[in-house]
Amino acid sequence: MNRLEELEAFVAVVDYQGFSRAGEKLGVAKSMLSRRVTELERRLGVQLLQRTTRKQSLTDSGQAFYQRATQILADLEEAEQFVADAQCQLSGRIRLALPLGFGVSQLALPISEFMRQHQEIKIDIDLSDRQVNLVEENIDLAIRIGELEDSSLIARRLADVHFAICASPGYLSANGEPQHPAQLADHEVLIYSNIAAGRQWSYSEAGESVIPRVKYRLAANNGEFLAAVACQGNAIVNGPLLYLQQHIDSGALVPILKPYTRSAVGVYAVYPPGRMISRRVKIFSDALYAHFRRLEL
Repeated sequence: MNRLEELEAFVAVVDYQGFSRAGEKLGVAKSMLSRRVTELERRLGVQLLQRTTRKQSLTDSGQAFYQRATQILADLEEAEQFVADAQCQLSGRIRLALPLGFGVSQLALPISEFMRQHQEIKIDIDLSDRQVNLVEENIDLAIRIGELEDSSLIARRLADVHFAICASPGYLSANGEPQHPAQLADHEVLIYSNIAAGRQWSYSEAGESVIPRVKYRLAANNGEFLAAVACQGNAIVNGPLLYLQQHIDSGALVPILKPYTRSAVGVYAVYPPGRMISRRVKIFSDALYAHFRRLEL
């Protein structure tokens, strides 16, 4: 049996958490994948997977072998791509998952520039503020903003996002301007629903994190929408400057509570754990990194 096919079968079963899903992705029958992994274990003389009726899990030997196997397959793909690049343009498909607002406002330009430079590249984009499962949805690269909750992801920091707390002049005229976060209890705020309210409205005082009491009637999972609502004078917004700055510049919003603004967070390019990162995805990531080095968000 082909040893490369055995490696691909084993890595796919681990990446896709089962023989059925791996078979669908590789276009190979589940029974064939099982035979390949069994033959690999027989040849190595060690059990790599613990099999139950519901799932498969790695043994200690399987974990060590998986790390080496993924690197071998990644090196092979990179070698093939290197030779292909010497003969022709970078080619292939890249599947991206991008936050809706950030993708529209910040990524249309660098993606367009990348496609102009690489005419044989095709890009599929999922624009959504939901937390996409990179492995299950076969995503090559995703952009995440803020703390990365999944420590298994491979991540590259591209930029920093800064925040501001703002309200419209009309809102402040009608309701007064809070001078301290504790006074937010007397005001109405807007909530970004993909983050817990306490995390987005917390502040630091005397070295300790404090969560003020806040009240709200509107929550949404899109920062641009919340900025637009705040411009209408309904409530106070706490969000990224990349959504608020144009409204601040126009006078539609006024920054408040400046000493208590949230700390900057990172913008990350993240890749599926254990997945081979193709040369085209690496070059695309490099292009994004170079683009954001020239900007301040």
